[in-house]
Amino acid sequence: MIPGAHLPPLRAVRALSAQLCPSRHLCSGGSRNGGESPPVQSNGDGVREGEEVVSGLDAGRFPREMLLRLPPPGGRPESDDGENCSPGHGQRRQFFEDVRLEADRIFRILLQDGPGFSARQALDEMRPKVSNALVRKVLFRIVVSVDSVNRERYPKLAYKFFVWAGQQEGYRHDTSMYNLVMKVFSECGEVKAMWRLFEEMAEKGLPVSARTFHLLICTSGKVGLRRRLVERFIKLSTFSYRPFRNAFNAILHTLLTIEQYSLIEWVHEKMILEGHSPDVLTYNIVMRAKYMLGKLDQFHRLLDEMGKNGLTPDLHTYNLLLHVLGKGDKPLAALNLLNYMSDVGCVPNVLHFTNLIDGLGRAGNLEACKYFFDEMVKKGCEPDVVCYTVMITSYVAAGKFEEAQRFFDDMLVRGHLPNVYTYNSMIRGLCTVGEFDKAFATLKDMDSHGCTPNFSVYSSLVSRLRNAGKDSHANNVIKYMTDKGHYLHLLSRFGGYKRC
Repeated sequence: MIPGAHLPPLRAVRALSAQLCPSRHLCSGGSRNGGESPPVQSNGDGVREGEEVVSGLDAGRFPREMLLRLPPPGGRPESDDGENCSPGHGQRRQFFEDVRLEADRIFRILLQDGPGFSARQALDEMRPKVSNALVRKVLFRIVVSVDSVNRERYPKLAYKFFVWAGQQEGYRHDTSMYNLVMKVFSECGEVKAMWRLFEEMAEKGLPVSARTFHLLICTSGKVGLRRRLVERFIKLSTFSYRPFRNAFNAILHTLLTIEQYSLIEWVHEKMILEGHSPDVLTYNIVMRAKYMLGKLDQFHRLLDEMGKNGLTPDLHTYNLLLHVLGKGDKPLAALNLLNYMSDVGCVPNVLHFTNLIDGLGRAGNLEACKYFFDEMVKKGCEPDVVCYTVMITSYVAAGKFEEAQRFFDDMLVRGHLPNVYTYNSMIRGLCTVGEFDKAFATLKDMDSHGCTPNFSVYSSLVSRLRNAGKDSHANNVIKYMTDKGHYLHLLSRFGGYKRC
């Protein structure tokens, strides 16, 4: 929070963005994309929901949620492992080492369960000292070991151990243990089993956390089911986020992480109808949803409402505003907002500049991108790999690969290692200028530096090679992917490819 800070009146921001200025690259009357509203791909809920392959000008960009992130309500999210002991405490380190060894033994016993061997009997004979730390470690070991081969067997082993542990004298499962078993079931697609555990938690009166809600909502694919789940959590007296506004915020935050923007609107309406006043976090989430749905008028109304209710914008509010102004190609208004932030003691950091540059890049205003990048450096903000990647991606999307290459080289000189998005943009840029051999070499270089290409990198390179009539080169890329064992389950997406 920024004491005493107020957003400039919305009409003033709009007026500033509409003013003409001598320098063309600092002022533009409208978006080169034809408006401020972001493109939204539809699914069953009417919005895009985590597509792995993105095409068009936004291909290879950082997902907006990675840049426009918000802190979870209530502080740090619940941990799955829980071993946060200080390295200076020798006794605690020894305790957790003993727990780890015991958990390994139990895990090996569980793997032997089957005809002719009773894991339950072996555990009874082993007689381990059951504790939260031990149960957590065993369940976490199962969670991280789930794969396509064992996904039918591991839920049964996890539940068998869970039941056995719950029957041991002096031990009772808490909410985090239920969440870990739910996580195993979630990884293996056992939705009905998750609901049975949820019912059991309710019967025992255990507090239900935001983590519980997150696990259930992510596995409840149908919109109607998700709405019923939200209704139920709102009414639960055991939902651990109280007062009620915090419970709503926990639900809204989870819906934001899975990009359920229409459902966010619905939950916000219920929150207001039930008489719970939104706070800054609520407004930030709902404004994000309105923006992602392209409802800019409602976005601005919420911003006005926030000020009328006496709420002070925080760093995340400004972050979103700068991105919206950038995407709407309003660099002059963004410049005024940055100056205002500094005046009220909210000094813009690299994330604010990055989000602004990302928005301007999506709008195609490269001159403004370069201006704000230089301004950021002048103000002492060191650009990080994300900022460089946003600049590189913007220039690649505009077909200016030489400028993108200069930013890539400068990034390396400054000691920043490229990430998967950086490499993806450079590979796309090399394909654009016909340097296909260099693009394939960059893919191999990326892998050799421990940066595993995501499927979007492979898909983009194969598509561009095929479009250029280089089918044999495209097949070499697919073969490289299969030889590395990457994304074999998505091999069918490369139509016409036959694996030898």
